[in-house]
Amino acid sequence: PRKFEIPVYKDASRGSSRLTTTLSASACAASTNVIRIRALQTTRFSAALISTARQMVVTQVTPSGDASQSRFTKSQINARSPLSTVNVRTQPSVVAVPNMAEDIIDVHAHVVFEALHGTAGKYGPEAGLSEDGAPFFRIGGYTMAPMTYKGTVFTDLSLRLSQLDRLNIDLQVLSPNPLTFMHGVEATIATNFCRRHNELMAETVSQAPDRLLGLAALPAQDINAACEELKRSVTELGLKGAMIGTDLQLGFASHSLAPLYQTFVDLNVPLFIHASSTDGVGNLKDMRLAAHNLSLSLGYAQEETLAVAQILLGGVLDRHPNIDICVSHGGGTVAFLAEKLDQLAIIDKAASEGVRKNGFAHELKKLWFDTHVKGDIAARALRQCAHPNKLVMGTNLGGFDTPETVVSDAAHLSKNARKLLRLP
Repeated sequence: PRKFEIPVYKDASRGSSRLTTTLSASACAASTNVIRIRALQTTRFSAALISTARQMVVTQVTPSGDASQSRFTKSQINARSPLSTVNVRTQPSVVAVPNMAEDIIDVHAHVVFEALHGTAGKYGPEAGLSEDGAPFFRIGGYTMAPMTYKGTVFTDLSLRLSQLDRLNIDLQVLSPNPLTFMHGVEATIATNFCRRHNELMAETVSQAPDRLLGLAALPAQDINAACEELKRSVTELGLKGAMIGTDLQLGFASHSLAPLYQTFVDLNVPLFIHASSTDGVGNLKDMRLAAHNLSLSLGYAQEETLAVAQILLGGVLDRHPNIDICVSHGGGTVAFLAEKLDQLAIIDKAASEGVRKNGFAHELKKLWFDTHVKGDIAARALRQCAHPNKLVMGTNLGGFDTPETVVSDAAHLSKNARKLLRLP
């Protein structure tokens, strides 16, 4: 243990009293350390001696016992001079706790690599301006307009980190752009695209290793190539798992996916599933979703609900009981349809053994879901049907639906995320 004297200024115009606290050597060395202060009396606390911590969490306690927390991030602390102070409330005790288990973790955040533009040949991706000057993003036969990633959190790392600080998010998991899963293009093109994508992912997270983790993209149309790329991404590039889209040609219950599922189990990493807008070749599969951006609301929800149904009714968890699968956006509309699917499974002779024996609702609790849904009704429905220890927080940082604050149960969800991501 190492001791530090922490100056506590009871009044800016008067002298200071000094307190002594003990920090472990590991706490002092780790950039991920969090200084936690339980406070009662209004004072000003010097920030000079906590620069080794990424975050200072101040719990303010009133005489009646009510408590609230304030967070000061590393960047906020470092922006101050060593002699400046952070206003907090404190009593004569300061406790440093190297407890990463309380870090807030966001598992739903996409990244766009401009270096990938044009690397899939005729499929793009392509970013540009239309004749009338509107920005667009094209993948194969699908174009989103107006759409630009330039100068946003999707491409600007410093901006991303500042937004993490704003939301008090300690750790974020970056995942592939769902527009560029490329599951429908030629296997060779997809494999090369994914390899380069994953190398860029590893390079990006290495620039902020205490704030970012990465997921791999996989060429799911070639299972052998997908297995090899998953192995390389985890064992050589240090990525924490992979994300694939919902537009698999044979669906998630196909036995052809068995080698890929087993590779996830063997590597002890999670599989994340996110809705696909396009297969990388054509336009939307259902052009009725083109108007009003319905592909991002109804389309995504349909895709993710279908994926959950295929996995559970098709027996994926019966055959691969040790795999951890996390579905984005709370699994689409599955929370609202769970009872209907449960009822239908009773007369479905083709339903998986697990569903026939235990019911759809029971098997649903074996899947993981992120809580990036909109509104209290959807949030309550998800928390009612999913296992409470298999829910993780997501923000879709930078998207139109990015929340202004993290959810109230972010600490519990983050504890779950540590388990899903195999973090210490």
